[in-house]
Amino acid sequence: MSRTVHVPYTIEQDEDGIWCAHSQLRPGVGAHGEGDDPETAIADLREALTLLIEEFGPPQELELTVSVA
Repeated sequence: MSRTVHVPYTIEQDEDGIWCAHSQLRPGVGAHGEGDDPETAIADLREALTLLIEEFGPPQELELTVSVA
């Protein structure tokens, strides 16, 4: 069975020039990815999140439709 999980993340470049991506799957369960560029950091984060979801299960999600001006 396959399921799409939407996980918000933040990405920033540290003082050494390494890109760091962070996400919280649920309270107390988060993941971190890093790389030489944003794409590599996000790919590393995606791999870490995949392993967490396999171990802890997918997060609960709530779908909203919002009008943005």
